[in-house]
Amino acid sequence: MLEAGAEAPDFEVRDHTGQLVRLSQYRGKSVVLWFYPKADTPGCTAEGCGFRDRIKLYDDKNVQVLGISFDTPPDQAVFAQKFGFNFPLLSDATREVGLAYGAADDSSAQYAKRISYLIDPEGRVKKAYPKVNAAAHPEEILADL
Repeated sequence: MLEAGAEAPDFEVRDHTGQLVRLSQYRGKSVVLWFYPKADTPGCTAEGCGFRDRIKLYDDKNVQVLGISFDTPPDQAVFAQKFGFNFPLLSDATREVGLAYGAADDSSAQYAKRISYLIDPEGRVKKAYPKVNAAAHPEEILADL
């Protein structure tokens, strides 16, 4: 995993609506980049709903939430619609972002590791979360802001 103080690697991937998203477009805001193994599975749903239910608190602190997994944009779209997610779900089907951030050991990884990063407004890692309790994590990050 990346360590606190490291520059967060920029990336460009599609979100659940098909739009291209770059990490660098969020400069000036903090970013929560949360990797999850698989769309529409119990832990990932609990974590996503936790962020969804607290999105106003994140917005008030000038924080952009970005979920990311190896699912395709159509799979992410179904997941986002089913649970009313109010933040982008990113598709890292090539595993390039997962490899850069330590969420995958190699390009053949079937699922992303459940890890997260808090990235500061200048694009540096403020905090890395190598072990995440899916249900408690959205509140944990709020406490760290």
